[in-house]
Order: sequence, then structure tokens, then C-alpha cells
Amino acid sequence: MELESLRPNPTWDGASYEYVVETIETHRDELTYRIWAGDWCPDCRSALPDVGAALDAADVPDERIDARPVDRDKDGEGVDEYGIEYIPTIVVETDDGTEVARFVEDEALPPATYLADAIEEWAATA
Repeated sequence: MELESLRPNPTWDGASYEYVVETIETHRDELTYRIWAGDWCPDCRSALPDVGAALDAADVPDERIDARPVDRDKDGEGVDEYGIEYIPTIVVETDDGTEVARFVEDEALPPATYLADAIEEWAATA
């Protein structure tokens, strides 16, 4: 099952988010984006199209985007393993499973920007 809400927002302008796109692009072959959401969820339908657009603009390979739909009870693949309580939740991790970033439902920044900041912080210490 795909997440329709992850389809890229056609009006999202990568040039206006150059930092976000460059950061995600720089690490596109070493990080995986695990995304828990439901197309029935208003927060997911609002936040995820811009995330999809950012991942698309950064040419993140499809195999690095792991969309994990959940039902209205928030049951789905990996929910217990990753401690998912709220959606959308986006976990960015390295190939060895090290968590680099976690966006949960709503943060002070839009999700793509929030994740780019966390990736930059991780990269600076890695």
C-alpha cells in the first residue's frame, strides 16, 4: 500500500528551500526515510506532500523511502519496534540503524526543514 499523502506537492519550490534540498541530496545514498502515516489523517495530508516534494527534488532513491501506512488505530509495520504513537512520524536512519532524526506529528519547523536541520547536526558530529 502506498501513501497518497506522500505524493510530491507540485507547488513546492525546491529553489526556495535550497538548504533543505542540498542537505537531503548530500546524504541521499546513506540515509533511509521511514514514514508512518495514514491518508485518512489530516496532519499527514497537510505535512507529507512537501516532504515528498523535498525527497523528490533531492533525487532520493525510492529504495531509501520506506512508507509505512497505519490504520486509524495506528497499527502498522514497525509501529511497536519504533515506538510510533503519533502520525506523521518520520525516522531518518543510517544503514546500520542509527537514528539521525525523528519528526513527530508537529514540530516548530515544517518537516523537511526540521529533518534537514537534524541531518546537518548529525553530519557535523559523524
